[in-house]
Amino acid sequence: MITKRYISYLRVSTTRQGESGLGLEAQRAAVTNFVCSMGPEAEIVREFVEVESGKRSDRPVLAEAVRECKAKGCILLVAKLDRLSRNLHFVTALQNSKVDFVAADNPHATPFLIHILVAVAEHERTMISVRTKAALEAARKRGVTFGNPQYRDAIPKANKAWKKLAADRNTELRRTVTEVMEKTGLTKLAEIANALNLRGIKTNRGCQFTPTQVHRLLQPT
Repeated sequence: MITKRYISYLRVSTTRQGESGLGLEAQRAAVTNFVCSMGPEAEIVREFVEVESGKRSDRPVLAEAVRECKAKGCILLVAKLDRLSRNLHFVTALQNSKVDFVAADNPHATPFLIHILVAVAEHERTMISVRTKAALEAARKRGVTFGNPQYRDAIPKANKAWKKLAADRNTELRRTVTEVMEKTGLTKLAEIANALNLRGIKTNRGCQFTPTQVHRLLQPT
């Protein structure tokens, strides 16, 4: 019988991380392992994923997850406490919402300990910012120039290098697609895309293939 029902909340800070799965899979594995360790009486009933900085407190996906927890009597589950926030006021407000939440990396943390951990993280974040600004100001006073003074020349070179890398990668992918077609006898774009995805082959952007992408790849250059 299920006695503990969890709603997991996963957060990454950038859109690129969200699209690539960077960080998400580790968080998902952490919350899944935690629930499995609780035995057959525990389950994750829903997962929420948000792409937002931990500095911001206006996070609509988290707010929806909290509402879902209240409505279904579930426990909010995160992989690590900092996936919620490093802001003490924010975490305090969450605790006052009367929604139970637990971090898989510190499941036995009391509300008092959570306050201490978040306060320390918040202080460290502030100190890092202070130290960074002080170091930049000291460097400016020494006459250090930041950025690339030759960026106008550097950008075209970087674009040229990127285009060459993309062209080389497309040539390699085109060769792979041809081999797949020869070995499998597949001719339909959707079937070829599926075959590539099943083999774990990714596009230049690290995404799964679609029929349209296969079509573009097979076009003569």
